[in-house]
Amino acid sequence: MDKLDYNEIFRDRTKKLAIDIIIELSKLKYTDENSILKKQIIRSATSVAANYRAMCRARSNRERYAKMCIVVEEIDETVFWLELLEELKILPIAKVNEFKKEADEILKATSSYKKKLSKSL
Repeated sequence: MDKLDYNEIFRDRTKKLAIDIIIELSKLKYTDENSILKKQIIRSATSVAANYRAMCRARSNRERYAKMCIVVEEIDETVFWLELLEELKILPIAKVNEFKKEADEILKATSSYKKKLSKSL
């Protein structure tokens, strides 16, 4: 797999995770608790997708690394919000586990890529 394929795959995966989270959380009824959690996880999940996309278009290795740092931070935050959803039993456990599995895979892959990028600076 070449670099372009990797970028396309992860650009699609990060966007799909954000869309899936938005769709699932939009089904929740309004409560103050749900509103806060929805806003936070949607913000972090969409930030992952947007910053990964920006990283793919970076003009330099430094810019690419800076964007990847944001991606790793935001996907880790997304995992945190998913853990809260799980512990508060706001979403069905199977759905949370599905999201957490994908987010964890993205976190591992992007962390590894970030480390690789740091060596090229």
